[in-house]
Amino acid sequence: MAVAQSLSHVFPLGSRLDERGRLEVGGCDAIELAAEFGTPAYVVAEEDLRSRARAYQGAIRDAGQDDFQVTFAAKAFPCTAVMGLFAQEGLGCDVASAGELHLALRAGFDPAAIVVHGNARGEAELAGAVAAGVGLIVIDNMDDIDRLERLGAEQRVLIRVTPGVRGETHEKISTGQADSKFGLGPSDVTLAIERVRGVAGLELAGLHMHIGSQLFDVGPFRAAIAVLAGLGDFPVYDLGGGLGVAYRTAQRPPTVEEFVGGLIGAAHERLGRDRRLLIEPGRSLVANGVVTLYTVESVKHNVSTWVGVDGGMSDNLRPMLYNAEYEAEIADRFGGSTRCHVTGKHCESGDVIVRDAVLDEPRPGDILVTPATGAYGHAMANNYNGVPRPPVIFCKDGGARVVVRRETVEDLHVRDL
Repeated sequence: MAVAQSLSHVFPLGSRLDERGRLEVGGCDAIELAAEFGTPAYVVAEEDLRSRARAYQGAIRDAGQDDFQVTFAAKAFPCTAVMGLFAQEGLGCDVASAGELHLALRAGFDPAAIVVHGNARGEAELAGAVAAGVGLIVIDNMDDIDRLERLGAEQRVLIRVTPGVRGETHEKISTGQADSKFGLGPSDVTLAIERVRGVAGLELAGLHMHIGSQLFDVGPFRAAIAVLAGLGDFPVYDLGGGLGVAYRTAQRPPTVEEFVGGLIGAAHERLGRDRRLLIEPGRSLVANGVVTLYTVESVKHNVSTWVGVDGGMSDNLRPMLYNAEYEAEIADRFGGSTRCHVTGKHCESGDVIVRDAVLDEPRPGDILVTPATGAYGHAMANNYNGVPRPPVIFCKDGGARVVVRRETVEDLHVRDL
């Protein structure tokens, strides 16, 4: 008798293959989801996201840190339903634009729990953040200070430090190196501290850092925290995010507990135990809680086997931006031995979602799934070639609901005049 099988850690928590060998996410059959909601579609295991939020908060408490805030980095999945879920779980929110701030407020975050970032903000954007009553604005450059002074803002701020530490990740998602577009180097931070303290209405709460994303080694964080420690004594430190995730089964990133333990341990050693600490996970909260479903439209054989699906770079731009690697499976036939490239439908040779996937004899009509698409899939979705963006489907205990509807072709010209 066939039995259900649990899946690898790249899939959402609780995912399985049922007795027929069909993928279930959040208790929902992937083939049935595709039939009901169409493809491409982002499928979210709601309880996976909640579990990861709770894991972060529990790990920080277990590390001996009492005064803290976990702030969801909204850029990873700026969807009202996702953000609202994290607000319900007691998280704060990290936003990088007026649009993300609007979504965070609409999702129900307490404005006092919102941290506002940005390296090129105009006066209107800063004025909007101040008017909303956000808890912290992160100073990225001297121009930010000038603008806040002109606004006469009453505002708590952090200064973003570029510590000169590079994590081992792709150059396009590395932010802590000396020559970065983000933040101020240590010598400039000293000037910024003096400048902020001279502006009536601004309260310098502390320092901020973020050294990059998709990091598997805690070592660079320790080095960066040591730089912060040399810049003065402050009540608040925002240590950023960056914990990597597994996009492929062979990848084994640190657990949340390992990452948080190393981060908090270094902070206690270098900064003291009586500080308020903020951390900003994004990718590690949402990436593995989501899969994308596609329909196979064509299979062709030349030098390679090319499996064409009904999505691609309009719903997952990461492989084209920085060679991000994914896995793929046929939703009701996991495994197989057919080596192929899973390609999108767009008019670009680079529109390849997964290279060298190994599938079970793919054929038109199959439902194909790529796991770990929660981070930056929906966020970077676009209308290249006039392709409408996919829906977001929440799944829990066998029930599914649409939280972002599929775009229509009429939506493509809704802004035309």
